[in-house]
Amino acid sequence: MDTKAPPRIFSRQRRKAGYRRALVRQSQRDAARYVLDDMVEDVLDRLEFMRFEPAKVLVIGDWTGTLALSLRGRGSSVEEADVRTIDEEAPLESGPYDLIVSLASLDRVNDLPGALLHLRAALAEGGILIASIIGAGSLANLRRAVIAAEPDRPAPRMHPLVDNAAGSALMQRALFRRQVVDSRSLEVAFPSLDRLVSDLRDQGLTSSLSSAASPLGKAALERARSAFLDTRNGNGRVLENFEIITLTGWKD
Repeated sequence: MDTKAPPRIFSRQRRKAGYRRALVRQSQRDAARYVLDDMVEDVLDRLEFMRFEPAKVLVIGDWTGTLALSLRGRGSSVEEADVRTIDEEAPLESGPYDLIVSLASLDRVNDLPGALLHLRAALAEGGILIASIIGAGSLANLRRAVIAAEPDRPAPRMHPLVDNAAGSALMQRALFRRQVVDSRSLEVAFPSLDRLVSDLRDQGLTSSLSSAASPLGKAALERARSAFLDTRNGNGRVLENFEIITLTGWKD
C-alpha cells in the first residue's frame, strides 16, 4: 500500500494569516465579500430544493456568519469552524452531523482526498456534505498577468485548482456512493489589477502556497498591470470569472 505523504503545496500558517487579515479588512464598509455571499445563497437554495432540515450542522469557512444564522433560524443546531479552529486533514473530534458545509476552504488543503474522508466519517448515516470551492476555470486574466510579469522565470504565485472531473473522482475516492458535482460562474468587473488583488485580500483568497514567492519588483508589477488591462472591455473594465464548484455527497 502506498503510504507516501501528500506534497506540502499549501501552508496552514499562511492560510491563518490571510484569514486574520480578511477579518480585519471586513471591518471596512466597502470590503468585498461577494464570493462567500454567493456560496451561502447557493447552499440555502440547495437545502430548500432538497427540503432538507438538518438537526445538527457543522459550517466551515463562513466568516460572514450568515449561513449559521439562517440555519439556526430554521431550527438547526449549528457549530462553526474555520482554519484557526479545525484541521480538515485530521479526523473531526465532534459529530456525527446531519449536514457539513465547507465554503472556500477545501481548495487549500494538501490532502484533499483525506480531508473528504474525514468529513464523510463525521457525518451521520444519511448525512450530507456540501463543499463549495474555487475551481480551475477561475481568474484567467490574473493568471495571464502573473505570467506576463515574469516571462522568463515565473515564480509560483497561484494555486492549483480542481475541475469538475477531478471533483467527481475525489468524491468517489472518498466513498460517497451518491454524489453530485456541478459548477457555475461568478463574473466580476474590475477597473485594475490592484482592485482585484484588494478584493482577494478582503475575502481571504490570496496565496497560501507553502513556497512563498518574493514580491514583484516595480517593473514586473507594471508589466502585470498592463497585461491585465489588455483584456478590458469597452467600458474600461476587465471581466474576471470565479468558477465555483460544489461537491455534494450523501453518506449512505
